[in-house]
Amino acid sequence: MSKLMNVSSSPHVRSKLTTRHVMCDVILALLPATVMGVYHFGFSALVTILVSIAAAVLTEFLFDKATGKENTITDCSAIVTGLLLALCLPNGVPLYIPILGSLFAILFTKCCFGGLGHNFMNPALSGRCFLLISFASVMSTYTVDGVSSATPLADLAAGNSVSLMQTFLGLNNGVIGCSAAGLLLGGIYLLIVGGITWEIPVSVLVSFTAFIALFGGHGFDVQYLLLQLAGGGIVMGAFFMATDPVTCPLASGGQLIYGVALGILAAVFRVFGTSADSVSYAIIICNMFVPLIDEISIPKPFGYRKRKEGGKKIPTAAIALCVITLVAGVALSGVYKMTEGKIAEQQLAAKAASYQEVCPDAVEFTYDDALTAKVDALNGEVYGTDFGKAYINEVIVGKDASGNVTGYVISASSGDGMEGEITMSVGMAADGTVTGISFTVLNETAGLGSLVGEDAFKSQFDGVKADKFTLFKSGGASAPGEINGVSGATISSSAVVNAVNAAVDFFENDIQQGGN
Repeated sequence: MSKLMNVSSSPHVRSKLTTRHVMCDVILALLPATVMGVYHFGFSALVTILVSIAAAVLTEFLFDKATGKENTITDCSAIVTGLLLALCLPNGVPLYIPILGSLFAILFTKCCFGGLGHNFMNPALSGRCFLLISFASVMSTYTVDGVSSATPLADLAAGNSVSLMQTFLGLNNGVIGCSAAGLLLGGIYLLIVGGITWEIPVSVLVSFTAFIALFGGHGFDVQYLLLQLAGGGIVMGAFFMATDPVTCPLASGGQLIYGVALGILAAVFRVFGTSADSVSYAIIICNMFVPLIDEISIPKPFGYRKRKEGGKKIPTAAIALCVITLVAGVALSGVYKMTEGKIAEQQLAAKAASYQEVCPDAVEFTYDDALTAKVDALNGEVYGTDFGKAYINEVIVGKDASGNVTGYVISASSGDGMEGEITMSVGMAADGTVTGISFTVLNETAGLGSLVGEDAFKSQFDGVKADKFTLFKSGGASAPGEINGVSGATISSSAVVNAVNAAVDFFENDIQQGGN
């Protein structure tokens, strides 16, 4: 009897690989980017990282204590969440930012859904998205040595030159973990030790690059494509966020589908969107589709049969959610229909007020058929090639009581604003002097980008005659035509200057030279 074999229940496969071991590998892989971030941004970056990690670990510890669960902080997953979140934050943010972000990531995305292995989206990314939505101005302020400046991608979008090597090493402005070199080194380490597989990183980077090349407006410009890869967090997303084993597909085929979808979605947001972050939102959205991807990509076991009787039933909760959504949609549509006329009246009144503000000597405003035809000929497309995503919307002629032309009002827009489209009325005197600008659409970040609507910024255009206005990001503008940008809001400032320059160019080429 002593020689009888004792057969235990499944599973029978045993491995020395533990959650703690996997998480320690991720921490080691993140060290190069962490070191580069602290080296470049200094002690303040280190403080942000330590506070973020401490907040994540403490939140999980207190939750376990309060609910009577086994202490799980020793698996190091909370450390990984806190570290990843910190590396996604701008340098110099107030310390309540990493604390609140870690609290949200651990408590609401992880613990409330059952702990590690049960979260439906990446905790660190959920914390980052929460902060982006709740504290947009703080999360879009990037500083080095206390000086605010734009990120490499923002400079690239504004038409400025950007150093590829500095961007790759993470020596420009951006989030703390912006070193693509450090992230790539860590990603390769994870591939070597088996922490991740190649399917997701490769499919994300290839699909992202292909979409940018086809629809980014620069073709297969190698320098431009490499800058897009080196900046904006796509490398961190591809190697460290999208590969989270809990929230990514299980089968290799599903991982390829997931990676391609994620890369394309991130590129769509990068090219056509106005959000401060494209990769984070793309990953979160794709996390929602992982169950569906698993459903179609995991091979069916041999001999598996589908149930014939009735098939799968739609969950009651899904039906209720659809009904609620339908009712809410109908209610919102009804409210919109009831207020549509009033909204249109208010918009017309706002436009009329802006016309009067930038062309004060006029007593009436009319349309000129020839000028309207020239605007219509633009077909609503981007105006020129030197003004970013600038558009000319309409031209209005200002006249005095005797019917004489006192000036022109050109409605111009820019799609390069931080929070979306910026639309303004640009007043032009007959000799080409800008008589003022007035915004009709300005949704930039409160307290930061919205400052372009203040007189301190707008008045720099008043009474200036220039073929082209030039933006100074760090002050120092002194001559007419030189514009001091709003500190920490380079994107908004650049969008306004580009729109004004488009209006000036249209005036010179289509109004003055057109003989109207």
